[in-house]
Amino acid sequence: MSDNSSSKPSGFDRRAFLTGVAGSALVPMTARAAAQDAGSQAAQDLALPVDVTLRVNGQDKHLRIDARTTVLDALREHLGLTGSKKGCDHGQCGACTVLIDDRRVVSCLTLALAAEGQEITTIEGLATDDRLHPMQQAFVDNDAFQCGYCTPGQIMSAVACVKEGHATNDADIREYMSGNICRCAAYPNIVAAVKQAAPEIMKG
Repeated sequence: MSDNSSSKPSGFDRRAFLTGVAGSALVPMTARAAAQDAGSQAAQDLALPVDVTLRVNGQDKHLRIDARTTVLDALREHLGLTGSKKGCDHGQCGACTVLIDDRRVVSCLTLALAAEGQEITTIEGLATDDRLHPMQQAFVDNDAFQCGYCTPGQIMSAVACVKEGHATNDADIREYMSGNICRCAAYPNIVAAVKQAAPEIMKG
């Protein structure tokens, strides 16, 4: 009588199976580790200084800065142009307003690298020789400031407001200057200053 208890090998190899499982588990771990290394390398690269040329008030300024540097910090900390003020540092108060290609911009939220190749105008660049810009003169004439902290941003925004064609009446001036906060509440005087300077700016 033949013994049926002895059967052919099933082909299953326990040792080979365990080796394969361990190897397949190792692949994603290795890939993940490589991705983490690449990510950390990229993060390190972001912290390296970069070369940038900013055109500020008609002059090219060559800087070596952190890639995350804002226009405001580039102006104040690297170029010594402290007229633009750091107020809220969240783009809400307007104290840091500058003009970039004649557009008003909150410089605390604008990367310096993004402004490369464009014309940046700050409060220091408005006056010509010993003559104040018409808007600067109007602010003086109308006593449109008290503590003066917001004044540079107010003036830069006011110049843009006029050039944009939004200074034809009091309501428009208030609306289009509303992004600039004056904690001393000199708003009526600011409106008067914008109205005074508007004709001369548009004429020029």
